[in-house]
Order: sequence, then C-alpha cells, then structure tokens
Amino acid sequence: MSDEERNRLSARAARYAQVGTRVGGVAARMASARLRGRDMFDDANAAAFTAALGSLKGPMMKVAQFLATIPEALPQDWADRLKQLQSNAPPMGAGFVNRRMMAELGAGWRAKFSTFDLHPAHAASLGQVHRATSLDGRPLACKLQYPDMTSVVEADLKQLDILFALRRRLNTALDTREAAKEIGARLREELDYEREAKHVALYREILGDRTTQTNVRVPGVWPDLSTRRLITLDWLEGEPLLDFKSASQEARNTIATAMFRAWWHPFIKLGIIHGDPHLGNYTVFRDGSGEAAGINLLDYGCIRIFPPSFVKGVVDLYRGLRDADEAAIAAAYETWGFRGLSSQLRDVLNIWSRFIYGPLLDDRVRPIAEGVSPGEYGRTQAGRIHEGLKQHGPVTVPREFVFMDRAAIGLGGAFLHLDARLNFYAMFNEALVDFDVDTLAQRQAAVLQKAGLSAPT
Repeated sequence: MSDEERNRLSARAARYAQVGTRVGGVAARMASARLRGRDMFDDANAAAFTAALGSLKGPMMKVAQFLATIPEALPQDWADRLKQLQSNAPPMGAGFVNRRMMAELGAGWRAKFSTFDLHPAHAASLGQVHRATSLDGRPLACKLQYPDMTSVVEADLKQLDILFALRRRLNTALDTREAAKEIGARLREELDYEREAKHVALYREILGDRTTQTNVRVPGVWPDLSTRRLITLDWLEGEPLLDFKSASQEARNTIATAMFRAWWHPFIKLGIIHGDPHLGNYTVFRDGSGEAAGINLLDYGCIRIFPPSFVKGVVDLYRGLRDADEAAIAAAYETWGFRGLSSQLRDVLNIWSRFIYGPLLDDRVRPIAEGVSPGEYGRTQAGRIHEGLKQHGPVTVPREFVFMDRAAIGLGGAFLHLDARLNFYAMFNEALVDFDVDTLAQRQAAVLQKAGLSAPT
C-alpha cells in the first residue's frame, strides 16, 4: 500500500511557513539587535523565542527541550525558559480521530474494541493517547500519531540546522553539529511506532512485565491493534509522580529506587537507556495495603541503544573520577567521543562529570543534590562550563552525550521533586558488580535479537 503521509513536499512547505512566521520574527529581532551592538540573547528576545516555540508545539519544541539540558548549547537564561515549556499539543477532535483510526485499522475499526474514547486522555508533541477497552474487557492505551508528522519533523530539523549554525557563529567554543545529528536520528525513530513496539518488548525482557513481582511495570503490546502510526498498549493504572511530593519519606524513596533501577540497570547491564525521563512518562502504582510500590514506565519512543564500548567509557570515567586517575579520565572521554582534549578542556568537562557522578561517588544516604531546587539543578555548573569553554574551547559535543546527559538531568530533577534520600553510591555499585564489556555485548546482542532490533553501530 502507498504511504499517503510520507515525507511530502507540500506538508514540509506548510511547516516551513508556520515555523518561519513565528521563529523568523524572533530571528529578525536578534539580527537587528546585533546590528545595533546590543545583546542578541537579552530577556526580551528570550521571552519572544520561548513564546514562539510554545505556540508551535510539535517536534521543534521537543528539540528545544533537548538543547536546554546540554551545558552551553544555549544561553543559560534561554535554557531555563525552555525547560518550562510543556509538550501538550492541541488535541485532534473526535471526528478527526475517527478518520485517523479508520486510516490505520480500516473502516470497521470500532468493532475491534469494546469501547474507545474519541477524546484524548493525554496530548503530547507527536501524538495523543486514547483510553479504550479490548473485546475481552481489558483497559488499553492507544497512542495515535498526528497527521504529516514525518514532514513536520523533517521541516523542523532543517530549521534546527539553521539555529545551530547561528549559535556556532556566535559561540565558537561549542560545536553542536554531532548533537544535531543525534537529535534528528532519535526524533525520526520516535515516529516509527512499530519500532516503539519492539522497544516495549525489549523492556519487558529486561525489567519484566506487569505480572512480575518488581518495582517497575512495563505494559504489553497489542500487535493486531497497532500500526506504524498507532500503538496500542495495556493501560497501567497509576497516579502522577508529583502527587507523591508530600508522601512519606519511605514512599518517595521507594519511587526513586524504582526510577533508578528502570534507568541505570538497563544501561549498565545492556547499554540501553530510556532517553525521555519526562515526569509524565511515569505513574506510581500502590500495593495491596495502599502504599507506593513502584512505577509504571509508560513511553518507549525514545530508547537509546549504545555500543558496549561507550558503556565501558561511562564506567571508566566513573572509576577515574573516584580514583583521581587523570589518565583513565582522559581515555574515558576519548571513548565517549570527545577528541583532542587539552588538560584544560578536560578540567572543564570534569565540572559536569563530577556534578552528574557526584551522588554516585558519595557513600552515604543523601539527596541527589543539596540546597538546590529542581529548576536550578545544574545551573551553577553550566555557568562554570560557560566560562571555561570561553577560555579553553572549542569542543565538539559527541552524539552519545546528548541523550545520556538529557536522561541524567531529567532523572536528577525527578529525584529533587521527590526529595528522595538514598545511598546512590551503593545502588550504582550494586549494578556494577561483575561488570564486563564483553559479557554486556553478548547480553545486548541476545536481547536485541529477541526483540527484533539491530545492534548499534
């Protein structure tokens, strides 16, 4: 069958016009400020840029949120504003949803469900989620992609290239071209719901399914009710994570422990991370006594599979920082993809590394950061990196850094919201027991083959 929503020139042109109308006006203001010798990145332009992206929704805003977590990719006040953007797009109406479902499952699509709510339970940047019930009465979550998203993503990625080029002209200390490639690759993957179904199968293999006695629950996929642009999963009942901010310390620690396991264990054991630690991608389930028992992991579009050598580099950097071994630190950065670093640039990168690894190096019960609000998490370190790169740059951000960094910042922010107090050192080193890169490579190959996914290159 022909794909009527392939990457179409007409749809791209419409998106170019939409982006140009909103973002182009901000770019003109910035150019005018530069000609007049004023700061292009002042508060007024930052506010205008944030408003423009917030009105666009879709992938362009998602890209902006990625950039907000990379130190020095954007001015700090711009990054702070972009972190506040929400990913909720205006939902598709009931009539439109009916036509979309017909296109995915055929004219008799309603007969495949016992019930289907045409009004979305959640609306996000690339699609929206509908509650439904299977013919045998089981609750379902149906994620339906917005129309023409392939064309929209391609148009937005072209605009991203322009924004990155402008930033490079103004800030030669940081080369973000590799980061742009990584963001593009992952966004394109997120459009493929057939791939996402394989990601779900992968995580069920790693963490267990909803019936397993575990503190992390993974839904099942309904293949007969899924397509490239529609994925149907079990609906996992749970409560929003932020509803537990005032729960007992024990409950908050239980939730944070589950989140730590869902993120670090797949990475250390298999080189795989959940790359979108948005708070909305977790809900909390309770045990029979009504206490918080763990998390439901809900979204699997943004899963990053790393080469085993990269995981070894992450472990080697941790051990190098722990042992103050400069040679090991330098070798680890090379493995990460940083090239030709001077000792001064390594010192600058160590500011960020010690910030990320800090709780994992401290053998005591503690919060993820002390005396810091979620909104301020990483801000001081980013400011120090800014000054260091101005003096000792340039440096190219390797592709692998983008999602590793984004996920770590998102996870840390969630721990701060919960005010979790754990021995992160003990938890991390437990995951590191018997770490061996060759064993990891064998395990990774086995689980990827079972899920029908390819090994990373």
